[in-house]
Amino acid sequence: MKKNLAFAVPILVCLLLGYFAGLIQADSIREWYPTLRKPPLTPPNIVFPIAWGILYLCMGISAGLIYLSSAPQRDFLIRLFCVQLFSNFIWSYLFFYLRNPLLGMIDILTLDIFVIYYLIKSYPVSKTASVLFAPYALWVLFATYLNGYIMLTN
Repeated sequence: MKKNLAFAVPILVCLLLGYFAGLIQADSIREWYPTLRKPPLTPPNIVFPIAWGILYLCMGISAGLIYLSSAPQRDFLIRLFCVQLFSNFIWSYLFFYLRNPLLGMIDILTLDIFVIYYLIKSYPVSKTASVLFAPYALWVLFATYLNGYIMLTN
């Protein structure tokens, strides 16, 4: 039971934060985002919820693997996971709800650091947890490119 909860809770938290982020950004995605100049590599809008669903699942499993470890840095890594997840949520608020690409850029650059740090520090504890986090790290770096382009051209 404890093992199931170790995975279910972080997956559920990730999905719920993603759901709430979707709620607060829905109006901007409909009204504001389509008016922006976007970079050539911008994926179609349908890609985002699919990608985030998969990423949240991988992130939650990663956190569960870290939680189940007996490594001395386990608690630190769980806190780091929570901090990066909060930063991820705040990005949606800053970029979409406030419609402020500059504040979004500041946040996402911080998020990049948290995500990469978690990726590196989790590797010695659980290689699988680190590898599961790698697609998220790549996606956040890609989102940084998208945010930066929008910030500079709009």
